[in-house]
Amino acid sequence: MCRPAAAVLAVLTACLCCGARLCAAGRSQQLNQRPIIGVLAQENLPGDQFARGSSYIAASYVKYLEAAGARVVPIRINRTEEEYAKIFYSINGLLLPGGDVDIQTSQFSRAAKIFYNLSLKANNAGDYFPIWGTCQGFQQLSVLTANKNLLTLTDTKAVALPLNLTPAAQSSRLFQSFPKDLLQSLAEENITSNFHSWSLSMQNYSRNAKLKRFYKVLSTNSDGKKEFISTMEAYRYPFYAVQWHPEKSPFEWIDKPGMVHSTSAIRACFYTASFFVSEAMKNQHNFSSPVEEERALIYNFSPVYRGTHAVFVQNYYFD
Repeated sequence: MCRPAAAVLAVLTACLCCGARLCAAGRSQQLNQRPIIGVLAQENLPGDQFARGSSYIAASYVKYLEAAGARVVPIRINRTEEEYAKIFYSINGLLLPGGDVDIQTSQFSRAAKIFYNLSLKANNAGDYFPIWGTCQGFQQLSVLTANKNLLTLTDTKAVALPLNLTPAAQSSRLFQSFPKDLLQSLAEENITSNFHSWSLSMQNYSRNAKLKRFYKVLSTNSDGKKEFISTMEAYRYPFYAVQWHPEKSPFEWIDKPGMVHSTSAIRACFYTASFFVSEAMKNQHNFSSPVEEERALIYNFSPVYRGTHAVFVQNYYFD
């Protein structure tokens, strides 16, 4: 065999071997094309005239995940640890939503802690299980990781801000697949909706060894006096948290400062949701039967319309 022919054969053989290895890697990383994400309910808001039962989930979080290709299971409060464990091994990810409950003493915080610990254990064992926290969910994750409340008051109750992206943002798991023009919009335009009184300041984060070891800061913001973290992801775990509200732009319609419905804001919503759903696709948990799966899905519940003047246009309520 002449040398050129031998060289070509060698290259082809190498390519075939490489392809086989890639196929094997693909099989070991097969994606779950039917992801189901749990959304944790929380105690009803005081004075909610529409409230039924003891807890609720704002429908905007359900739409947020569904629009990115996931189905949703509501996780109700006041359940046993055994019930939560059964749900954990049936779902492919967890979303901790925004709200207004005590993140140390509420039933919401109790359930969040159980799922957080289950997720740590699972990920440590190679069972990829992602968690996403929005606003209150961000705060809850910080308390669970630090094992103490390090939040501080900020003047950020109803304001839209651009993100101060850190050098780590571009190479982060969360932001690395975002289009450059969207990252530029996030950095330059007032498109992230902030509706929170409490924040994790950079100062408190920097002073706490547990938080510094656990979370990478992807963006910060300031209320003019205090710099606080607005986006972060865990180093070793698929945990992600935003202090702002990507889901509000396309799905909430109260007319007040901080609400943004621009194209860039809506794109940010869908890119964050798509990212988290893609993370949930890496998990292979499933329900024990199709019947049990169907019974658990949010489709068994009807959202209640509360009006466009309300903080949440629609809520799901649970006993």
